[in-house]
Amino acid sequence: MPIQLSDLLAAPGLNLRKCGTAELTPAPLQWVAVTELEDPFPFLGGGEVVLTTGLRQRSGAVQRSFVDSVHRAGALAIGFGTGLSHAKVPAALLEAADQRGLSVFEVPYETPFVALGKMVADALAADHVTQLRDLLAAHQSLAAALLGGKGLPGLLQELSGLLDSPVALYQYGARLFTTGARAESGPRRRVPIATGLRDRCTLMIAEPYLRSDIVAYAQSLISVELSNQARRRTRERAVTGQLLADVVAGRLTGTDASMRLQGAGISMTGRNVTFLVEAASGQVRSLPSLPLPAEFDGAATAVVDDRLVVVVPQGSRPELARILSDYLYGSGLTAKIGIGGSYADHAGLRWSYFEAKEALQRGQSLNEPVRLSLTSLLMSGTDVPLADLAAEALDPVTDFDAAHDANLLETLDHYLALNGSVAAVADELGLHRNTVRYRLGQITELTGYDPAVTADRVHLFLALNVRRLGLGAP
Repeated sequence: MPIQLSDLLAAPGLNLRKCGTAELTPAPLQWVAVTELEDPFPFLGGGEVVLTTGLRQRSGAVQRSFVDSVHRAGALAIGFGTGLSHAKVPAALLEAADQRGLSVFEVPYETPFVALGKMVADALAADHVTQLRDLLAAHQSLAAALLGGKGLPGLLQELSGLLDSPVALYQYGARLFTTGARAESGPRRRVPIATGLRDRCTLMIAEPYLRSDIVAYAQSLISVELSNQARRRTRERAVTGQLLADVVAGRLTGTDASMRLQGAGISMTGRNVTFLVEAASGQVRSLPSLPLPAEFDGAATAVVDDRLVVVVPQGSRPELARILSDYLYGSGLTAKIGIGGSYADHAGLRWSYFEAKEALQRGQSLNEPVRLSLTSLLMSGTDVPLADLAAEALDPVTDFDAAHDANLLETLDHYLALNGSVAAVADELGLHRNTVRYRLGQITELTGYDPAVTADRVHLFLALNVRRLGLGAP
């Protein structure tokens, strides 16, 4: 422990004697400073014992000025050496020190100042060694908690015990872990955790707390662990994503599909619901490593076609969908969620995926599923040349639009969406009805399909939906 003024005065062999009426401070001594300057203030840092023989303190005014200088510097006491310049501690110095509550003690002639300095220095060195030993032990306990099978929760529990304070860890605005409500209310210290991601990871520590010297090491361990978790999620979502892509595309079916999905953590014994998360173009790269709230522990996740796929059991669908939507918003991600229906087996998972994908087209932050239409069922088939169908019907129109800025495809889309009403399309696009009819005629000439004919209209409608959903693309 650091030495205190009372310890110094009680040290055997030094023969130090307290003078004056000022109480001894319990603060630890930071150093011993020896000076004969009249004004030592610029050379003191606070917390010292200032030793002097009063060589230049020949008058009461100088002695009082010396006390004032030492007091302003934050020194803890004055040790006055007698037997050289002064036979005893000057009365003016004692009076000034008592007025300021500054302790004074006498150092007899036979006691060298260096003995006091050595005692304080030895105590500081011993305390420093003890702190280093304790710090090393704390580092070892944190690392053992993390690497010994307890993981990040074990590390944070150990840190909470070492600090004697609750802690909470947040990432992407969501709480990953907490050891107590006090870590999330009242005075708290926010400690940033660098993970290499824009995830706003923060460690919250309730104040006051002990052992602040171990927080930096805990930061580095948490940073490494979170970065490792992000890399693991990225790898696992890529592997599971390829599996789901094969199932969705119909390349993997039957018992083999069920067994491999079961191995990926997707239960084949009950009903599952698919969530599809589609992020804004500039935020897509966050999805492979994005951690999910604790409510999604155990859920299977994957990345397919730059969308995050989350497969959850049927019963928790409404609550989890809202939790996920709120979490994405709080994380600063511009994203929308498509929700699929609840189905069993690998075929049902495929069906739920297509429902979620179609639900995304409504463009809301949270899009509930609807029954797949006959059109959607056709588009979910893998034995239909969807991309070729769309290209054959629409490429002539898109090429013409690109060359002449004719907006034919937009007109066709509105015409089909508005049930073939020329008047409604004209109102929607701010065009004359004859302009709409002229454009529809151009579409017929370019494609060979007349939007006014039911069979051709269905063909064009399918082609537009295939292209919009990106289905059947190589």
